[in-house]
Amino acid sequence: MNTALPLEPAASLPDEERPRGTRRLETYPELLQRLSHQSVVKHFDAYGDIPWDDPEYRVEPEDPRWDLSVDDTLRATTWFRAQPAGVRARIGLHMIATSMKVGVQFENVLKRGLLEFAQTLPNGSPEFRYAYHEVIEEAQHSLMFQEFVNRTGFDIPGLRWWERLTTRWVVSCGRRFPALFFIFVLGGEDPIDYVQRTALSSDTPRHPLLKRIMQIHVTEEARHLCFARQYLKERVPRLGRIGKAALAVAAPVVLGQMAKIMMQPSGQIIRTYGIPKAVVAEAYTRNPQHRAETIAALRKVRALCQEIGLITPASVPLWSAFGLLNGYSAS
Repeated sequence: MNTALPLEPAASLPDEERPRGTRRLETYPELLQRLSHQSVVKHFDAYGDIPWDDPEYRVEPEDPRWDLSVDDTLRATTWFRAQPAGVRARIGLHMIATSMKVGVQFENVLKRGLLEFAQTLPNGSPEFRYAYHEVIEEAQHSLMFQEFVNRTGFDIPGLRWWERLTTRWVVSCGRRFPALFFIFVLGGEDPIDYVQRTALSSDTPRHPLLKRIMQIHVTEEARHLCFARQYLKERVPRLGRIGKAALAVAAPVVLGQMAKIMMQPSGQIIRTYGIPKAVVAEAYTRNPQHRAETIAALRKVRALCQEIGLITPASVPLWSAFGLLNGYSAS
């Protein structure tokens, strides 16, 4: 019997967690207490809340519902429109599965970094409890992402070998430089949250399995994003001059690289379907619409960096080099 919770309409999905029914600004400890409480009363299980074996949730690679959305920049190319319907569906499914495999790998780094971060906290810290709640939730996300990948039949490597080499350094930042670690967290979570919310709010028919996974993910990521932003607002102003300067330079580099990983097709997909380099350039690297989507996906974290003083005269050239500035200037 299917015991999964019913799907919620996209309009009811929560934005980042905020207090309800009060005019008083909550303190940082109060925020952490509320987020921890929400993790107790509103959480999901990767297998208990997704009816994987329901016939309607079966993954068929040539199901037209896997096709790219109408506003996708690759779908707009002549090359893509010339492909048979089954190939277009496979490309769409392959891209979704790759995104989920990268999500598994990203969340592996996130969980390990959060555990390193928690080890630095004193007894009685409310951040300790919330960090462990988030680790538990991210583990459930990894389970559902990997189960989806397995059911597609694609053997997906995910991150490239040199990208995987940097993960140990990122994990160590959870202990040595938590502010930079949480910039990395937002660099991975913000783009995928933007993409999933956009997909859920569109009228494009969605496969029910994909829709269920996205709804679960954005519901719990609302808490994770809120925590990362509030941590940075609380801690960055307390950094020394050198630490803040280093963070200002590192932030656009991290965000630019993470956006590219999250929002462009992998080399495996390009090779598998023989996508010409000119088409990749047309759809992504030289496409104003894709650049605008990338800027929109990072809008919240870029505004946060502006607010906490990380867009500085020294970092502006880097923001511009990655095409992420879009009218922002140094404080």
